[in-house]
Amino acid sequence: MNRRFALAILAVALLVSIAGCSTIFGGISDEELDRDEEYDDLRDSDADVAIDVEGGGLIGDGEFRAVYDLNETDELSLYRSSFYRDEAFDIHSVRYWYPNGTVLTGSELDVDQGRSSTEVAVPDGNGTLAFSGDAGSKTFRLPAFVTGSYEVTLPEDHRTTNFLFGDVNPGGYERETVDGDRERLVWEEVDSTISIRFYHARDITLFAGLVGTVVLLGGVGIGYYYRKVKRLREQREELGLDVDVEDDSDDGPPPGLR
Repeated sequence: MNRRFALAILAVALLVSIAGCSTIFGGISDEELDRDEEYDDLRDSDADVAIDVEGGGLIGDGEFRAVYDLNETDELSLYRSSFYRDEAFDIHSVRYWYPNGTVLTGSELDVDQGRSSTEVAVPDGNGTLAFSGDAGSKTFRLPAFVTGSYEVTLPEDHRTTNFLFGDVNPGGYERETVDGDRERLVWEEVDSTISIRFYHARDITLFAGLVGTVVLLGGVGIGYYYRKVKRLREQREELGLDVDVEDDSDDGPPPGLR
């Protein structure tokens, strides 16, 4: 009985292991590839690559949408670099447009996800490819899968201009404000990883308020300590305990030791 139970557990563990491997290497589901998403606004951009970043909340990450004019590129290798190695990039809502405007969904393309990259092959290298993926709540990092001009539009009311909270790489970009309150970064050409750290405009006010509160509390604490010490000194004087232990006179040893 114990042997049968052990064999049953082993079989279940093997099935779970196989299922896990299929999850890792089995690719992205057709449901994810075909998820609804709107890309018309990004397709109207003059840049070769147009990216729109949506910020996350306090506990969740954001997302981004990206549209690539492939410019004679019929296959993209999508990955993200971690500290140890390159990892396959999870994408969803994939779309491809032929030069004549005919559109294909992601499940109609050849999308193969391995351990270190997600390979996307398209039927015509002069078409347009779009996909979406995860972004950090206050960061965005993405390799330049296609060399050319780039534009990245940040979430509403977010900025990169403060050197303490914002950072943009590579340099050589232009900054503009669109739609009233969205910052857009534009590069004439990018051939390396884009890395952006941004912040909400209210973060500056919150930070200034926090610093002011710390300074105020520190001042109150110092004032309280000073008053406490002063009061103790006055009490010692009232009790005649305020004896000066530093005596510069040279009257010799104390009585009894002379």
